[in-house]
Amino acid sequence: MFIDYAKIRVQGGKGGDGCRSFRREKHVPHGGPDGGCGGDGGDVIAIVDPDITTLIQYNYNKHFEGGDGNPGQSSNKYGKTGEDVFIKFPLGTVIYEIDENDKRIRKIADISDESEKAILAKGGNGGRGNAVFVSTTNQAPTRHEQGESGEVRHLELVLKLMADAGLVGFPNAGKSTLISHLSAAHPKIASYQFTTLQPCIGVVQVDEIHSFVMADIPGIIEGAHNGKGLGIQFLKHIERNKVLLYILDITQPELFERYQTLKHELTSYNKNLSKRKSLIVLNKIDLIPAGDLDEYIKVISEKITDPNLEIIPVSAVTGKNLDKLKYAVYEIVK
Repeated sequence: MFIDYAKIRVQGGKGGDGCRSFRREKHVPHGGPDGGCGGDGGDVIAIVDPDITTLIQYNYNKHFEGGDGNPGQSSNKYGKTGEDVFIKFPLGTVIYEIDENDKRIRKIADISDESEKAILAKGGNGGRGNAVFVSTTNQAPTRHEQGESGEVRHLELVLKLMADAGLVGFPNAGKSTLISHLSAAHPKIASYQFTTLQPCIGVVQVDEIHSFVMADIPGIIEGAHNGKGLGIQFLKHIERNKVLLYILDITQPELFERYQTLKHELTSYNKNLSKRKSLIVLNKIDLIPAGDLDEYIKVISEKITDPNLEIIPVSAVTGKNLDKLKYAVYEIVK
């Protein structure tokens, strides 16, 4: 199961209490203060685990707390710091702090690098022992402090797939078939709309050394940027893709208008997507008489104003031109 959204609660560990203690020593008032400071509470820290691909575990395990710091002791012994708790997330997870009404307050972390770490909740400071408060005017202080509570935060987790190339298209345009023939991915495929209900990732091998990651984004429909259907859930994954492949069913009418609709949905969701490198892929050419193919391509190519926007006709079923598509995408990714 692919889960790309969750909410959790994190809390830093409580700091240890400071110690109030006096050693027994002749000619020293009250034996001399020797109470040590408490240890700091442990932090809750986010790290990346490349073997995790969904947020499903956080639908069940929602509470994480750092270890409490130990109290200070006599003889100026400091308490031990509480254990840090590390939460493992898949690459591409964005973490937001939310309020009691589930409204986002701020973005805490965007985990887009395998070496990245982020403190989600800091542990409380340990309390100071009475030995700290010795002064020339107070040789026998009794003051000591309680440890501070750790930070408490409610977090929203959003997973945005990180892929080199993303397949964008209307339902039943052949995206799942395409990725299954280009990679080892095995999405569910059928001849009815909305077969794909969750994103699918596959590695496309260009040659013995080079490869790139391709994501099949479930079908976009008109109005998706306003949340129609499952639009927003799917559109967020496209933000990470370096190259966008607009997959169009060549047998459908008004190809250019369908391309414009897809592009409008993407740019309405995030205007920066208009600057993303892209290709138009005309799929299902096996259903067009060979002699008529050029006319079908001409219908859309004449309306394209961007000279750098390449149109590649393919057949995901027969494999026609898939190598050409693969190399074209890799050249952009590279």
